[in-house]
Amino acid sequence: MRLSQATIGLLLALAGFAALAISDMFSKLLAGQINPFEVAFSGGAFGLLLLPLVKKKHESYADTIPYKKEIPLWLLRAVAVFTATAVSVEAFMLLSMPEALSLMFLMPFMANILSAVFLKERISLASWLSVFVGFIGVLIVLRPGVKPFNLGYVCALISALANAISVIAYKVAAGKTNKLELLSSSLCGPLIGNGLLMMGHFTWPRDITAWINLFGYGFLAALGQLLLMLAAQKTPASRVSLSQYSQMIWAVLFSQIIFHDHLDRWTVLGVLIVTFSGTINWICRYMLLIWTGKLEITEEDEKRNRLASHSS
Repeated sequence: MRLSQATIGLLLALAGFAALAISDMFSKLLAGQINPFEVAFSGGAFGLLLLPLVKKKHESYADTIPYKKEIPLWLLRAVAVFTATAVSVEAFMLLSMPEALSLMFLMPFMANILSAVFLKERISLASWLSVFVGFIGVLIVLRPGVKPFNLGYVCALISALANAISVIAYKVAAGKTNKLELLSSSLCGPLIGNGLLMMGHFTWPRDITAWINLFGYGFLAALGQLLLMLAAQKTPASRVSLSQYSQMIWAVLFSQIIFHDHLDRWTVLGVLIVTFSGTINWICRYMLLIWTGKLEITEEDEKRNRLASHSS
């Protein structure tokens, strides 16, 4: 059975967010050992290993350099990725993984607004409903007024906004720039931005375990960005952002098995609601297909749907 472009995009997004969740786990393991900006810098440094995998035979490494007219969008992507990596590392070091991710899950709401305003994408009612339910889950996890609001929460919110901008920037660039150029913006952002910020606080990893954790964070963070970049080229940005909710499953597993964090009943309820919210859009979509008697979307249907979303 041949998968549609939208399905391939969804699978790539799920894989990308899984890679990012595992990289977040590695960054939390480095808390108190290495400066957060140095950890974020490794995302660009070890991510350079991905360039040979992306480069095609007819391409040159000079293709990583943007053309003059593409520099503004390249800089936007680089700054967005730099900001997201820098503040997300700090957030995961200060908060538990479920808490940090709950705030970062505001990204779909931000991405939906940006998609509607700048890309003119038609955001379905099911997508808005999914985001609303997810936001309710976030509020249950955080319980404003009950828990103190600290720097970790601020970093997580900034990360959500930066990631939303990154998804939109990749979507705008789809079909206009090559993959090497797209990847170079994701690597140069953390390399230059975090490289400057870590100066004066640099320390070498103290043992082999720290090196493994640093490599795990850096390589998987870059791999996750690459997979999300590919996903954004195949499916609407609003759908890519909705698949972020799969990260919560990883966060809860790591929180319980590795970090032994205690999750109270309200936190568990909020996590379940947030996770469920990510499935609402797809439940509504397939219910509509069953109702209309059309259980499969063909490649031609997908092309027509994408053209309609861009022309509206």
